[in-house]
Formats: sequence, C-alpha cells, structure tokens
Amino acid sequence: MSIDEFIIAVFCLIEDHLQQLLNGKRLRERGFSTKLTDSEVITMEIVGEFLGFDQDKAIWLYFKQHWNHFFPKMPDRTNFARQAANLHILKRFLHEKLAHCLGAYQDQLHIIDGLPIPVCKFARAHFSHIFEGNAAYGYCATKQEHFYGFRGHIVISSNGVITSATFAAANIDERDVCPELVKNLKGLLLGDKGYIRPCLKNELELMHLHLQTPVRNNMKEDRPAGFIKWMKSTRRLIETVIGQLSERFHIEKVRAKDLWHQATRFWRKLLAHTVCVKINLSRGNEPLQLDSLLTS
Repeated sequence: MSIDEFIIAVFCLIEDHLQQLLNGKRLRERGFSTKLTDSEVITMEIVGEFLGFDQDKAIWLYFKQHWNHFFPKMPDRTNFARQAANLHILKRFLHEKLAHCLGAYQDQLHIIDGLPIPVCKFARAHFSHIFEGNAAYGYCATKQEHFYGFRGHIVISSNGVITSATFAAANIDERDVCPELVKNLKGLLLGDKGYIRPCLKNELELMHLHLQTPVRNNMKEDRPAGFIKWMKSTRRLIETVIGQLSERFHIEKVRAKDLWHQATRFWRKLLAHTVCVKINLSRGNEPLQLDSLLTS
C-alpha cells in the first residue's frame, strides 16, 4: 500500500479500537479541548515510529511538512509532545486490546526473552546522572557486554504478536520479572538458559504454564532430540521480533530523561509493532513481514 493508505489504515484501526476501549466515556472531564484527537496523535506516533522517526520532534516535523492536509489542526511541537506523553497508559491498553483481538492470549505457545536498553555509553556510566536511582548495571549475554540502563522483557505468541512486556533496572533478574509478565497466559513457554530456576518452573506449573529452556553444559539432557531441535528453531521467532524492535523502532535507544517519557516511548513502539502485525494479517501477508506494508 502507499504511505497515505497506510496512514489511513492506521488511523481507522486506532479510532475503532479506541472508541471500543472508551465505550462512550470521555477521556478528559475538564480543561481545553486538544487540537488533534487522541487517535490522530497516536496515528502520527505509530506511523512515525514505523518510518524510523523515534523522536517527538522528528515525528511532528515530518507530519507538519508532508501531511498537514491530513492533520490541518496541527498544534505546536511542545503541545504535541505533551499530549503524546500523556497518552502512554492509553497506548498500553490499546496494545493489550489488539493482542486480544489477534488471539495472542489464547495461544498455547509463548516465547520470552529480554534485551538491553542502555541509557548511555558504558564508559560514561560512572559519572552519568541519567535515570539515577532507576537505572543499574547489567550484562547482556547475547552481545557479551556490560551496560548501564534498563532491561526490556518481552513475551510473544507463536506468530510473533507481543502479548506482554515491561522494562526494569538492568540488575533485576529476568526470572523475578517472568511470573508477572505471563500471569494471563497458559500452555508452553519457551525461554533461554537465563530462565533456569527450579522454583520458577514450579511456580509457573501452578499457573498452568510449562516452561522449557535449553540446559546448561553441566546439566543432563533427557528430552528427545527432535524436541530440542524444534525448540531451538521456534525460539528464533522472538529474536526476529526483538531485531525489528531494535532496528526499525529503535527500542534500545533512550531519548527520554525520566521514566514517564521513557514509558510512553516504550509502549508506543510496542503498539506500533502490533498495529503493523494486525494490518499485515488483515491484508493476507505474513505477520512479521513489516517491509511488505509499503510499496516503494
């Protein structure tokens, strides 16, 4: 589809689900009305993120210069950024609603993994005051490097829909975050070696969730070779999703200076990814083939 068709498709999707979510209730009870509707602001954020503009200023400027006829009541940049930040809870609810519509929570197969979200270069961490008291030192086994910042935690369904996510200080063990992330899920959960912990496995069993991970070198492997091969190939799906979040949506780059703005950036990226998956499926495309959404 063309870029203007994509903008219209995103707006219609957001508008429909937002109206269902609000169910006739007003989001604001007092104060002046905003120039742009919330659906318009969220549409601009999603399209901007998809196109690689991950800063409020860049998104605002792109639509101001190229799509003013679609959004004629464009406010100034400060008001746009403020309205976008104030909608971060709404974006989270919209993401959850879309995931429900895509059947992600009813899926019997889920995959969990994490990714580093450094807030600054490691060499600057010892004198940096960015997110002081919230960020921490951590280690990324995939990249084999230490970093200072947060760690993102992502759970996806069997076709790549993000079912739940959060970010926490980098020194918080991913096994401690896992139970809260998967509390609404059932079936099989695939993780890496970082999720090996007998008490975690038992806790998840009580939640009707069966955790499977690769074993460490000093552990005995008694599962069939066919299952191990299937598990290894299936887990690559979350690597694809994390790769898209990092490369297209720049989720590993921190542009914010406080948790409020970091949260809205985090959730709008996840929402943008889920919206793209939804539009792909509605057009008969593979869910994670995001490059197929726009024609050159």
